[in-house]
Amino acid sequence: MDTPVYLSLPAVTSVLGDDLAAHIDALLGCDAAPPLVFSESPPGGRRYAFGAVTRALRAFPAHLPAPLCSRNNRLLWHALQQIEPQIAAVKARFGKHRVAVVMGTSTTGGDENKAVFRHVAEGGSWAEQPFDYGRQLMASPAEFVAEVYDLCGPAYVVSTACTSGARALISAARLLRAGFCDAVVCGGADTLSALTVHGFASLEVLSAGVARPFARMRDGINIGEAAAAFVMTREPLFSDGLPLLGCGASGDAYHMSSPRPDGLGAVLAFQTALSRAGLSAADIGWINLHGTGTQQNDAMESAAVAAVFGSGTPCTSTKPFTGHTLAAAGALEAALLWGMVSRSLNASGRLPPQWPQGEADEALPPIGLTGRNSRWLQHRRIGASASFAFGGSNAVLIIGEPAEGSAPNPL
Repeated sequence: MDTPVYLSLPAVTSVLGDDLAAHIDALLGCDAAPPLVFSESPPGGRRYAFGAVTRALRAFPAHLPAPLCSRNNRLLWHALQQIEPQIAAVKARFGKHRVAVVMGTSTTGGDENKAVFRHVAEGGSWAEQPFDYGRQLMASPAEFVAEVYDLCGPAYVVSTACTSGARALISAARLLRAGFCDAVVCGGADTLSALTVHGFASLEVLSAGVARPFARMRDGINIGEAAAAFVMTREPLFSDGLPLLGCGASGDAYHMSSPRPDGLGAVLAFQTALSRAGLSAADIGWINLHGTGTQQNDAMESAAVAAVFGSGTPCTSTKPFTGHTLAAAGALEAALLWGMVSRSLNASGRLPPQWPQGEADEALPPIGLTGRNSRWLQHRRIGASASFAFGGSNAVLIIGEPAEGSAPNPL
């Protein structure tokens, strides 16, 4: 059983808004349609729905090195303003050398050099256009956070496709428990990229409308973009913080892009997270499902959830409202779980209803998809967030209220 680590109120930016309260309000507004943006991709091609952030993003700090000036980092920078007081507090308490950074990404700044490749593809010379390899380095988000906040602890990126954000939190917890640092800025960021959009289109898994996870007529995913980040500490330093009670990960390596049909890797990730948290399946009051809306993922995930939890545990996919934010999804959905657990953000104890209602695929193993009247049933709110990725990468995070008697040691 692991000793819990603690997560500050998270920073979140997605199509749903720029703070966690806006996200929770949107998810609990059960009569509202998902606010996805429809556009053609490529221009002149098919219309798809995207979880696109169309708001103006805050400007980068002056004199930021050019290789760090990607839209991916700017989306992360826009979100991080929500937790800058927490970052400043742990830096003041522990010193900049004891604050680490672990981020997840898959797109990073790859699109920043798109104009160069287009120029060369059209017959131009490499020497005629500036090519900046540094903009597309996977390490860029972690280097960016360390640079803008002057943090000198370990700083690196986890890139395991759609589990990246969740695995960044798992890695951050390991750094704390191993004593390499005293606080970690951790999370994930991914932006809409032509490379990933066209890649998923070639796999024929992009939905023709808004994704319908676990529904009879589901036809694929919507791609979104987001940034989500926490300050993680070994002690409960923030009065509104919540413990990360347990983590589980597995790698079944079944197929490059298809999940293992029986869900064994997912089952192992759930069971490991429960074991490390010292909990049973009955202690979990809500599961934020991976729930992409593809035929194969939803079948696998239903099998895994039914095997571990049966059909009575409330569970929901939030992706119809955010889009599938790829490497950011694990961090974003952990943040949404944090918000549903929080009594200050979710005083009523409601759970988000599965969208759309009344269309569950009866051919799938039965699981407890939420309805409009679903609520936390246990007195102590504890939930799980599941993420699954290409290559058989599986990750589960368990976040909940602290056991009675634990109190924060405020900064």
